[in-house]
Formats: sequence, C-alpha cells, structure tokens
Amino acid sequence: MEKENYGTLVKNLRIQNNLTQNQVAEALGVTPGYISNVENNRTAMSLRMLTYYARLVGSSLDSLVGELEPDYSETALDRALYQAIVELDFETKEKLLKTIELWTQR
Repeated sequence: MEKENYGTLVKNLRIQNNLTQNQVAEALGVTPGYISNVENNRTAMSLRMLTYYARLVGSSLDSLVGELEPDYSETALDRALYQAIVELDFETKEKLLKTIELWTQR
C-alpha cells in the first residue's frame, strides 16, 4: 500500500461524509490527534479501527481495503458484484447472465 494514498483516502472519505476529525475521533473512541496523524500518514489504523471507520463512512471493509491496497481491489470488486447480483430477481439474473455471455464471446 502506498503510504501517501492511505491518509489521503481516509481524509477524503471523512470529508465526503461531512465529518470533522473530532466527530470521527469521538465515533472511534480515539483522539482528534490520532485522526490527524492517520490523515497525515504518521500512523496507520489497526484492522479493528479500519473496520469501525469503514462502517462509519458507509463502506465495507472489503471496498475500503480494496481502495487502499491495489492488489486486493479485484477481490473487493468481485464481492461487490456478487452482492449486487444476489439482490436481483431471477429474471434479471437470467438477462444479466446472457449479457455477460455476449460480452465474453471471442
């Protein structure tokens, strides 16, 4: 994981969710200084903190880690696609399968 991208992503997600560092710190049970250190790449969140942070910003841990770790993004995408497909009705799933089969014909 590129260290520079980690803090930037955490900060951008916080801002996109209209949260202040103080609000994030309170929700995670840490100090605002800790959040500042994360956003400025001076420290990294533990897996436990990342789990809480993902929930706080409305993300799954998979998608958050996928954004942070490019090698993992394919797995996160697979899971997101699976989740979207599971929620479709049977007829739509059949149409989607036919479409995918057309796209993948060589």
